[in-house]
Amino acid sequence: MSRILSQTKSAAVNPLKSSQPLGAALAFLGVEGAMPLFHGSQGCTSFALVLLVRHFKEAIPLQTTAMDEVTTILGGADNLEEAILNIKARTKPKLIGVCTTALVETRGEDTAGDVADIRLKRAQDLPGTEIVLANTPDFEGAIEEGWAKAVSAMIERLTRPGEQVRQSKKIAILPGWNLTVADIEHLRDMIENFGLEPVILPDVSGSLDGTVPERWVTTTYGGTSVEGIRELGTAQYCIAIGEHMRRSAEVLRKVTGVPYVLFQSLTGLKSTDRFVSLLSAISGEHVPAGVRRRRAQLQDALLDGHFHFGGKKIAIAAEPDQLYQLATFFIGMGCEIAAAVTTTDMSKILEKVPAQSVQIGDLGDLETLGASADLLVTHSHGRQAAERLGIPLMRVGFPVFDRLGSQHKPTILYQGTRDLVFEVANIFQANRQAPTREEFCPLGKRETSDGSRPPPLSRP
Repeated sequence: MSRILSQTKSAAVNPLKSSQPLGAALAFLGVEGAMPLFHGSQGCTSFALVLLVRHFKEAIPLQTTAMDEVTTILGGADNLEEAILNIKARTKPKLIGVCTTALVETRGEDTAGDVADIRLKRAQDLPGTEIVLANTPDFEGAIEEGWAKAVSAMIERLTRPGEQVRQSKKIAILPGWNLTVADIEHLRDMIENFGLEPVILPDVSGSLDGTVPERWVTTTYGGTSVEGIRELGTAQYCIAIGEHMRRSAEVLRKVTGVPYVLFQSLTGLKSTDRFVSLLSAISGEHVPAGVRRRRAQLQDALLDGHFHFGGKKIAIAAEPDQLYQLATFFIGMGCEIAAAVTTTDMSKILEKVPAQSVQIGDLGDLETLGASADLLVTHSHGRQAAERLGIPLMRVGFPVFDRLGSQHKPTILYQGTRDLVFEVANIFQANRQAPTREEFCPLGKRETSDGSRPPPLSRP
């Protein structure tokens, strides 16, 4: 079990984490016809919007209640009501996801009561629009907790409660925030290969997949439908991916009785085998030939790639579940985790990270602890540390803004693990340094008893 080292610095040096409201907004963006709404100042919303736009390279629908100095003192209920009514009138969303920020959370506003009053008082003005509240203060947690809170809030608010008639082929999927668009598309294809019908919440592969709609859409133009969320109770099973999705799966089980299975990671041969075996058991079908072929391709990639991984030192900075996902992948390939840095100590998965210790910190800690590493693994803000240390950087997580196509890189199941092996092995090959003369021939540095060096080795 790894030791969890608390943050001791009073300020972040090159911050690693993104805030809870941003994580909640990202989850709401995976719902069709949704509009995330930050309840706070314009600055909080603008900063999150910039990060989302730079990462996805897409137009991101995101609104704010625009609280100022007066409303901060007197209360922001009127701003919240006005913002909801304006959004309804202008964009006609199917769902408004309210994400609280540190401003209203520190003040101690009863946002849940305010939202309830708005629903009751303005019912005639809000037909066809659901309002879901996620309490996500900036001063604790990170993007991982914000995502999970938004998913739990949508289930609690929208899913029809009580035991319902189950559809034997229907599977509810609750993916973690760290699954890319390509991951979710690949996950859906894998499940459908077994004749099953997945309902994925949230489904960013439908709304942030880089397509151009035929007409201008003011809200999200794809993702999980509100009606699909309501009918989650008709699923036969629920599969949650990532420790931070455990609470959402438990909420679904509490509301509807749907049993769940949790996978802490779907990267790697062993965990993917477990997942495929589960799908086979649920569907009653044999593993399709195409899936078996992809497994064989991964086995070959592991054989080809392990020469480049053995003994390499890896320094990783990521959210807890992504840290676990990547660390277990590198350990499985024969690497050593030289440094493990994460954003928050709120996740139990940190105890299972295969490293001697996990530092709660920032990218300054990664630069200090990973100075002797062969590879840095974090998001784009780690590029300065990589340049200073002269160590190659593998970009993962959020945000990745200085490379194109990060959302279309698979990282899970057989195909995603295979592509990870190739990507990392290619980084190692591209940055391989030729040995010096002394490293190649250590005997050449030895001195004789009279202080002279021996003659160079030569063929007889």
